[in-house]
Amino acid sequence: MIRKMTDAQIAYERKRAAKANKSLDEWLKIKAKQEAKVAAARPEHAGKTKKPGLLKRLVERGHKPI
Repeated sequence: MIRKMTDAQIAYERKRAAKANKSLDEWLKIKAKQEAKVAAARPEHAGKTKKPGLLKRLVERGHKPI
């Protein structure tokens, strides 16, 4: 996956790569692998919906007829 980065983002990543004694290409490959590993470990919430909050429930209750 190739991300489009602004000049400022490239400069920032270049500084981080230099701190790690890596080239920019090596650094971006390492970073992409780490992001992929984190995304794979993230659980998927299949079909689970979040319970409505207090205000949403009160507003819904206020719209119901007596």
